[in-house]
Amino acid sequence: MRCVIFDLDGTLADTSGDLIASANHCFDAMGLGLRLDPVQDAGIALRGGRAMLSAGLERAGALDSAVVDRWYPELLSAYGAALDHHTVLYPGAMEAVETLRSTGYAVGICTNKPEGLAQKLLVSLGVREAFGALVGADTLSTRKPDVAPYWEAVDRCGGRRDASLLVGDSDTDRKTSAAAGVPSILVTFAPGGQAVRDLAPEAVIDHFHELPEAVARLIG
Repeated sequence: MRCVIFDLDGTLADTSGDLIASANHCFDAMGLGLRLDPVQDAGIALRGGRAMLSAGLERAGALDSAVVDRWYPELLSAYGAALDHHTVLYPGAMEAVETLRSTGYAVGICTNKPEGLAQKLLVSLGVREAFGALVGADTLSTRKPDVAPYWEAVDRCGGRRDASLLVGDSDTDRKTSAAAGVPSILVTFAPGGQAVRDLAPEAVIDHFHELPEAVARLIG
């Protein structure tokens, strides 16, 4: 079966607001007088918890990898307790997913969010059942851009490796697809915006209604 694998953060959903809130919780607990901004720092948020902690600590002149390691579990705990307060699916995301499913594509998710948190978020958003597979950062011993999690997602949803592609929003997704030797479609509505074109993916979309045609063109 032809197969489309999606990234989650910044691709299917804008999760930046809840991610930044979890980082700011940590900075408050540290007693630091700084906060990440939900709009200006959205791109940092979508690079993950360690990136947010590092960015804030660097601004405070206190960047220390040991401090990042110390507070990362607290950030995950805070995020897990409030991961759906601000998060929204991007317009047209699930309509595109359903169009793909109805026309014979397997669909799954490969994310660098921990699997348990991704599962909880997708259930909260009411869309978990739409995806035949969910592979997170800790499902295997490696994460994207290593190719193993991508292949695991393809295999779990019954897809053909040689007729699959990855939809994402970042250099990590582009590197993953390149390592797998499959096409990538990058979205421009994440914080990276039109800059994703510089990554030379096989296709770029500005809205999810463009996705089914792009998929059909690339993998039939």
